[in-house]
Amino acid sequence: MATIAPSPSAGTCGSLSHEGRAEPCVVVIFGATGDLTHRKLIPALYHLAASGRLPNTTALVGFARRPLDDAKFHADVLQTARQSAPRSSRAESTAAFADTRYVASTFEDPAGYETLGRVCAELDARHGTGGNRLYYLSVTPSEYTTIVERLEAAGLISKEAADGTGRGWTRVIIEKPFGHDLASARELNHALGAVLREEQIFRIDHYLGKETVQNILAFRFGNRIFESLWSRDHIDAIQFTVAETLGVEGRGPFYESTGALRDMVANHMLQTLALVTMEPPVSLDADAIRDEKVKVLRAIPPLSPNDVARRTVRGQYGPGSIDGTPVPGYGQEERVDPRSTTETFVALQLAIENWRWAGVPIYLRHGKRLADRQARLAIQFKRMPRLLFGRNGDGLQPNVLTLRIQPDDGISLRFNSKVPGREMEVQPVEMDFGFSSLGKPVAEAYERLLLEAMGGQATLFIRRDEVEAAWAIVDSIRRGWDAMPPPQFPNYAAGSDGPRAAYDLIARRRFAWTPLVPATPRGSPA
Repeated sequence: MATIAPSPSAGTCGSLSHEGRAEPCVVVIFGATGDLTHRKLIPALYHLAASGRLPNTTALVGFARRPLDDAKFHADVLQTARQSAPRSSRAESTAAFADTRYVASTFEDPAGYETLGRVCAELDARHGTGGNRLYYLSVTPSEYTTIVERLEAAGLISKEAADGTGRGWTRVIIEKPFGHDLASARELNHALGAVLREEQIFRIDHYLGKETVQNILAFRFGNRIFESLWSRDHIDAIQFTVAETLGVEGRGPFYESTGALRDMVANHMLQTLALVTMEPPVSLDADAIRDEKVKVLRAIPPLSPNDVARRTVRGQYGPGSIDGTPVPGYGQEERVDPRSTTETFVALQLAIENWRWAGVPIYLRHGKRLADRQARLAIQFKRMPRLLFGRNGDGLQPNVLTLRIQPDDGISLRFNSKVPGREMEVQPVEMDFGFSSLGKPVAEAYERLLLEAMGGQATLFIRRDEVEAAWAIVDSIRRGWDAMPPPQFPNYAAGSDGPRAAYDLIARRRFAWTPLVPATPRGSPA
């Protein structure tokens, strides 16, 4: 495999180059004792502070039900920060935050918000944070409305405090899922919009913070050689695979109510697909990019019941093995109904009905407990005729451009080359670029997203109309499934590459899925 070295010159442009220091602020994390806070948020905030991208006056407040005091929460934060820090800098982790406070309260109790207001006022006076607040709702989605309503009632959020006025700015980050379907998404958006301006609401999807996803814009619109080919005239099909080796990891109740379609397709996959297929924006400003993304989502027509039957596949893993270790089937996972019909795998064929993409099939595939962990987009170009090569053209393959999001971040291009010798024999070869060759560490997605939110940069966050357009697609699939007889689950073994029906789906148009692992046999029913 050939490799491509990066050019020594580099440049930045537009709002996506925002890498400055954030303004002083108080970061308030609701659900501060939860898993996400300690796995992602505290390490991300610490790394930002350690790299000098947070002011040394940044203060952190935890808000949760667990009965902790300031000292215990501070100790927990330091322990998490030290564990996430490089060994060489662990001694400095005690200086990551100017102040660390904790409010023990339910999310419903007005008294907790009164206490929070006093704590934030004290931090403003002590550290000069100017009333700037970043509220991170690391809680179940059912709590979002309650929290923002209580914050407003306590005078802690305001539509008038969105732009750095004398009262400071207030911004609220919420985690996916943004609703359970289109109706609940609209209800949530209405509730948030009643107390916040849209530019104060940061709907976070960590996929959009990945460097490899952000690079899609630079790759497409910074390279004429590819952008000029980026249409139905030259591209035969697009496929996007997000495969996981993990199961539900103790999140049985959440997954039972969500499933693969709502958990992954409604957010990460449709958002990434929109970046790959959108029209050039007029600028790199947040709304210019999001305007184009929502046009793509609206150009994907909802599926009819007949379309759902022909163009979708769902699966559920049974017992199997991952890396030689036996694992249970989904029905045997903790807090999962043994007779559950919740899907852990989904494969879809979608269409984008616009001038650029009409007639190009779009394939999405996602599953848990598959043979490998990977996220990659494959852009398959139309085949060349074999007229010149005759029987020696048997090795002539379509060109494929692969954008690897994880784990081996990079880009590869497959093209045909002559085999040395007298005969004109061709075979496919690959050129490969890896992000590691740039010599710069790739920051965690949450680091970038937190910094962008503190700076008021919304490009990497999801706007209200994007959420609703995505749910319209997903709801049509869900309705079709609900009208069908319950599937016979499980229909693929853990550690395989998914149900056989997924291969039949893509083979109807003479395409094939990118292999998860070379020479991995197809999944068989458990």
